[in-house]
Amino acid sequence: MRSLAVLLLLSACATAPVPPAAPAEPVIAIVGPVVIDGSGAPAFVTTAVLIRGDRIDAVGPRSIPAGATIVDGHGLTLAPGFIDMHNHSGRGLERDPSATSQVSQGITTLALGQDGGSELPIADYLGKLEAAPVAVNVLTFVGQATVRDLAMKGDLGRAATPGEIAAMVGTVDQAMRDGAFGLSTGLEYEAAKESSTEEIIALARATAPYGGIYISHVRDEAQRTFPSFEEALRIGREAKVPVQISHIKMGSKSVWGRAGDAVRLIENARAAGQDVTADAYPYDAWHATIRVLVPSGRHDDPKDVAEAIDENGGADRITIVNCSAHPGYEFKTLEQIAAEQHTTPVDVYMQVVRDGGATVIGQSMKEEDIRVFYSQPWVMVGSDGGIGLRHPRGAGTYPRILGRYVRELHWLPLEEAIRKMTSLPAARLRLTDRGLVKAGMKADLVLFDPSRVIDQSTFQDPQRLAQGIERVFVNGVEVWRDGAVTAAKPGRPIRIQDARGRSEPR
Repeated sequence: MRSLAVLLLLSACATAPVPPAAPAEPVIAIVGPVVIDGSGAPAFVTTAVLIRGDRIDAVGPRSIPAGATIVDGHGLTLAPGFIDMHNHSGRGLERDPSATSQVSQGITTLALGQDGGSELPIADYLGKLEAAPVAVNVLTFVGQATVRDLAMKGDLGRAATPGEIAAMVGTVDQAMRDGAFGLSTGLEYEAAKESSTEEIIALARATAPYGGIYISHVRDEAQRTFPSFEEALRIGREAKVPVQISHIKMGSKSVWGRAGDAVRLIENARAAGQDVTADAYPYDAWHATIRVLVPSGRHDDPKDVAEAIDENGGADRITIVNCSAHPGYEFKTLEQIAAEQHTTPVDVYMQVVRDGGATVIGQSMKEEDIRVFYSQPWVMVGSDGGIGLRHPRGAGTYPRILGRYVRELHWLPLEEAIRKMTSLPAARLRLTDRGLVKAGMKADLVLFDPSRVIDQSTFQDPQRLAQGIERVFVNGVEVWRDGAVTAAKPGRPIRIQDARGRSEPR
């Protein structure tokens, strides 16, 4: 009987189905590139960089696995995918999930929810991105103006009550639990103008237990730039959160040439132990609603309007780019429109505001101030752009840095420029698995030609795509190749818990 039992057991084992082996993850070998790894270290040539699945498998392997897909990287430079610290592609991704204008310049991760405006609830938004992926990775901040509008039911032209602030704090707390990376503000805009500093401190403090940061379009980027920077620093100190100053600039005549003073203010805060960084875009012109031109809010006061136009460099430096009431004004300056209408730029401004407003480009910055900011090791690249934006930064920011500021003007070494696009924003966001070309990191990669990379978007043709970005990978999948999107959508939503490794407050 025992022998029979053993035979039966052996027979059962022999005939039991063997589960199929898991399919091998695809391997891509990028052969012979110059590698700039994102750390700021010198470039080096390697035999290959291997991608296995969504990760970098090896840098400089001894051999290339049989069956690997070969990508010829000879004569090209391989860098980590660019992380855009300040992006406005939220709605644009619905129109173009391939994110053409973004991946074509090497961007692989977008930080959305900027300038005080975000989607809510955050959980629903990130859930939609999981259900319907896009080409790029997406993370988001929670917008203070959006939260304020919800709590105050649209009555935003006043200070919030204690009860309303408490409701806002609850909304921010839930947004952080849902995966937001911190609080954003756009204090120059009318939805947030009446917010007190104390209101912002309370909301920023609600992000601290989750490791959030405070990212701010400060209250004024013109005459009151310095008090606005000081307010941002105070908010960070009292809320006990890191501070990121969005698109740092000297935005009007009153502060031209004072970038060095701003650097000293922030360096003093950093020396005192405060965690402060900033981002900047490589253009001397901003893009916003026309109403930000007049800080007093007296848009029908000819004197205030005239002073504001002068402060921003003059009517020939303010261009209307979106105006539903007057589409014929688009891509013309206030000076040009005034000449055509036989009136004054002040009258044009007041008419446009009365008729519903517009978005404008104000060319009111100086390139030397931009250079001073980019010279600081704590200033990273951020586009303040996005899909469909009527400003050249929406399609050209990163190639412009690489082509104009690195290759042509020699403002920055290539390795430092890449660091400002990759490991520096990754560190700011604490994304420990991105921002470096290193084994084990996510395979977000950009292969480009440093001898010809350049932006081609202009103020008159802001959608024109850059050249010199050859191939772009997101999570190991190619999304841009030889001048076109591949239609692949391997991007993933990133929650703060993914970066911090926890889901509850500290």
